[in-house]
Amino acid sequence: MLPDYIAKSVPNPAAKRAPWYVNTAPSYAGVFLWVVFYQQIAQGTLNNAGVSLSLLGLLVAGLLCYAFYYFAPGMLGMKTGYPLYVVGSSTFGATGGYLMPGLLMGLLQIGWFAVNASLSTTFILKGLGKPSDPGTVPFTVIAIVWGLVMAYIGVKGIQYVARVSLYLNAIAFLMVLLVFIKTSGGITSYKLPEGAVPFLGFTAIIQTVIGFFATAGAAGADFGMNSRDARDVKWGGLVGIALAALYAGGLPLMSVAGAHGLDPKFAGTTYGDVISVIGGFMATAMFFLFAIASIAPACFCAFIAGNSFSTMLPKVPRMGSTMVGAVIAIILAVTGLASNLVSVFLIVGASFGPICGAMTADYILSGRKWAGPRQGINLAGYIAWAIGFLVGIIPFLPVSQEVKQYTTPQVLYSYIVGFVVYAILAKAGLEPKTVAIDAKA
Repeated sequence: MLPDYIAKSVPNPAAKRAPWYVNTAPSYAGVFLWVVFYQQIAQGTLNNAGVSLSLLGLLVAGLLCYAFYYFAPGMLGMKTGYPLYVVGSSTFGATGGYLMPGLLMGLLQIGWFAVNASLSTTFILKGLGKPSDPGTVPFTVIAIVWGLVMAYIGVKGIQYVARVSLYLNAIAFLMVLLVFIKTSGGITSYKLPEGAVPFLGFTAIIQTVIGFFATAGAAGADFGMNSRDARDVKWGGLVGIALAALYAGGLPLMSVAGAHGLDPKFAGTTYGDVISVIGGFMATAMFFLFAIASIAPACFCAFIAGNSFSTMLPKVPRMGSTMVGAVIAIILAVTGLASNLVSVFLIVGASFGPICGAMTADYILSGRKWAGPRQGINLAGYIAWAIGFLVGIIPFLPVSQEVKQYTTPQVLYSYIVGFVVYAILAKAGLEPKTVAIDAKA
């Protein structure tokens, strides 16, 4: 007997699929154009690696995201027509799939929703010229209203958000370009501070990009099920991930460098600091526009979280589980726990890096096809995830600062560990038998 989330799943037919430039590429580009990605892109990177090496790091990170985190899930989705929850039942088992990647995806979306609420509230308050410290009364009120409204829309009106998401992405695309033009005159004048360590800056940017992208990479299965063939999977990823990461990360990073070059007294490190320096009506408008552009990501986070909970816990009302998640997210935002993006990226990367690694190993060992759901819990997948997760959270372990620095990027190593451990355990016979599934395509 297969769980309902597998047995009742129907493959996406070929008639409902579309070219890569219609769905996969613009959707992934929108992920990177979310201001959460580049708000702190220069912290720990630019001041160590400089502009050129940081841009190279962005390029390398984008290609790693495409090849390691997205490609195998994307191909599995394309070949089967099934979403991540179903194809993941091969790597983690039909029963094991409830938690991983099922409920884990929903839990991490609550974290992303908290980050969205925190940053959107900050931009709104800055646009109003008010202090934006978490925990203050204005911050709390706006975060509560933003979180509850976005969660409700994510459940009831996501179809309307989807229709305007392309226009909201265009706002972010143009704002990033405009800020770059305003600050580009100072890029060549930027100088590395004394004591810079280029290696640490280069690895830090890889850590940041992959940590941000990890859950979206695993969701490549959901994008792949809307792709017609391998060509759509390939080009949708190269353009929507590798190229988009370079644009959405590179221009803001150079904008920070340009702001420092134009004003040697400028001490800011975030993208919001650069916007503040521009000043005047334009800065105020940009803060509000970036908040508006965050509407779509907020609603999609709530929508995906609701999908996860309603699929894995069908007896719990979708609206109820989504709203509970939204309240938890608001608490994380108001207390300031969601404002440290680097830590959020590390946790996300540590959680989903080994999942992508194990899924890739399973895909290759199965002859580059989906093996089908496996009985019960696949210990090979769970053990691979657990060991990979420990590697990914090294920055949070009681080890020396030198160990933390020189084991970066841990999110990449967690993927590699997940891949290798799964392959070894699968060869050792720890994979359960597969269960036949009724193909309704």
